[in-house]
Amino acid sequence: MNTPSVAAGPKGALGTGGRSWPRLGRVEWLLLLVAVIWGGSYSAAKVATGEVPVLQFLVLRFGLTFLILLPALRGLAVASWPAALAGASVLGINLLAIFVCETFGVSLTTASNAAFLISLCVAFTPLCEWWLLKVRPSAAVLAAAGLSLLGAGLLAFQHGGSASLAWGDGLMVLAAFLRGVMVCMTRRHGQRHGLPALTVTAVQMGVMTLGSTVLMVAAHGTAWPPLPHSMSFWLAMAFLVLLCTLFAFFVQNYAASRTSPSRVALLMGSEPMWGALIAVLWMGEQMALQGWIGGLLIVASAWWVTRQEGQADKGGA
Repeated sequence: MNTPSVAAGPKGALGTGGRSWPRLGRVEWLLLLVAVIWGGSYSAAKVATGEVPVLQFLVLRFGLTFLILLPALRGLAVASWPAALAGASVLGINLLAIFVCETFGVSLTTASNAAFLISLCVAFTPLCEWWLLKVRPSAAVLAAAGLSLLGAGLLAFQHGGSASLAWGDGLMVLAAFLRGVMVCMTRRHGQRHGLPALTVTAVQMGVMTLGSTVLMVAAHGTAWPPLPHSMSFWLAMAFLVLLCTLFAFFVQNYAASRTSPSRVALLMGSEPMWGALIAVLWMGEQMALQGWIGGLLIVASAWWVTRQEGQADKGGA
């Protein structure tokens, strides 16, 4: 599928018949790198949650990220900081729910399934906008959402539908839906107070650390299990904190003012494919032909939605 053209290159540079394909510049290559990194996050999370309970893993991941982002809390020095803090905290609670579903989900299903299923958020977001913001999606977007759900069904039952996989896949679908809700909540509440994006992220990490700590105490009591000593666990944790959160956040903000939103979404839409490939090559997971077909349907639907949105934005400019 073609990406929206941003500039006409030399004739025949990347295509034939007088038609040129958009080239990837530095910004686009950085976004593609983030997509690959995020694709690897599912395998890294599966490695980490194999050594510690899920809730302890979340406390460590969010807590370490919050400590690194502490200096960004200076951005709360605005006149309306109580309301701004409350809005960012609400977003943090929703984000905690997303990560709880994602992390429990990836611990119960395969990393490849998780990578594909989370991309359902692209199909769910227009439906959430219709529900929460009263913005009716086009017929093409609704068709893409239906195709994504068909792909999710093929993916979820590729191994015969074992109970554990079914629970894991269901949690990933719920996480994808909550991601769609998150987009709408951010549009409605997150842009009202003019907080720096890094400050909002720091508040969210603090809320998520506190929330996951409360959940862990409620589920397991106050006893803190001993931390693993294996290199694989700490490498996975460093990868998730430094690359999947801090580096990816920087790249997204860097790219926001340097390329179109549709191009950002389109490049990031390759994340599930990278996630599946990494899971197969690194984790040794097996995917049936039915699973690959389902995953490709989800990715194709996501690309179709972003292409439609990009054309709509271009037409309304």
